[in-house]
Amino acid sequence: MRKKLAAGNWKMNGLRESLQEIKTLSEVAVKASCEVLICPPATLVQSMTSISNDIIVGGQDCHADASGAHTGDISAAMLADCGAQYVILGHSERREDHGETDELVREKTRTAWSNGLTAIVCVGESLAQREASNTIDIIGGQLAASIPDNATGENLVVAYEPVWAIGTGLTPTLDQIGEVHDFIRMRLERRFGEGVGRSVRLLYGGSMNPKNAADIAAVSNVDGGLVGGASLKAADFSQVIAALS
Repeated sequence: MRKKLAAGNWKMNGLRESLQEIKTLSEVAVKASCEVLICPPATLVQSMTSISNDIIVGGQDCHADASGAHTGDISAAMLADCGAQYVILGHSERREDHGETDELVREKTRTAWSNGLTAIVCVGESLAQREASNTIDIIGGQLAASIPDNATGENLVVAYEPVWAIGTGLTPTLDQIGEVHDFIRMRLERRFGEGVGRSVRLLYGGSMNPKNAADIAAVSNVDGGLVGGASLKAADFSQVIAALS
């Protein structure tokens, strides 16, 4: 049985005063049947881990190298040292804004695993690719190239995030979400074996919010959500958690 995961990605948002939201959210998380994860900016990772034992903390990215002359970057070891347990890799905003390739995401995932972090590897198509009916081909290619060998249900989570739905308020239909999640499950089972393939949690990311979370959570092979804006306020994210519990 895969336990649902409510994962919040704060992106480039959050100051120390924002930690009050975590104190409020922890009262919800302790009662939830799903796991609750927040990935704040790196400046808040260590502070957040000290606030609540009921909320898991993760990073939003890590460098592919273990250490070195990479000004402004953060390593997987640094995240782990701050108490992070997860890290988001290959988010569409990283792929688009920073030119990250599938191959780079693969190397980052290897580094995350070597430091004991669970990697949330993101895949997703653009609007042009969706309209050209290339979604499945794009997702298949990203899965093959972005995920290293030796994946398990403990070290890997896959997030499907249609690029055109992130922060736009637009969402695919439930049938479209189900089609992609079923395809991802099939590909994981084919590559890693039925046991591992069935154990990896699949998250939906792309304008999940309190209004649509319950419907999306009921779709085949949706094991939770990677939530952006709706995770910034405890009042909103609590409703998403409730929908996944």
